[in-house]
Amino acid sequence: MVFVQRDGTRKEVDAPLGLSVLEIAHRHGVDIEGACEGSLACSTCHVIVDPSWYGKLAKATEDEEDMLDLAFDLQETSRLGCQLIMTDALDGLTVKLPAGSRNAGG
Repeated sequence: MVFVQRDGTRKEVDAPLGLSVLEIAHRHGVDIEGACEGSLACSTCHVIVDPSWYGKLAKATEDEEDMLDLAFDLQETSRLGCQLIMTDALDGLTVKLPAGSRNAGG
């Protein structure tokens, strides 16, 4: 998968099936916080999914939508990295890091 970092550089990383985007980011030193460690209690793992990939994702749960409402720099294709689990269909997934984050509720 590919992370587009805050400065615009692209970082292509190995993304094992079954891991979340948040776990993959941490494994490769990508600057995503994840203050609540994936328990859906904050919005610090907010990523902006490339529009060409957004339709391939499982729909966000109501809990995820509630947390996204608190995210900084919210976009139409925003998701929480802890909720995006890698599958074969997501091979090559591209996400962009938002301009910043705020730790709301975490």
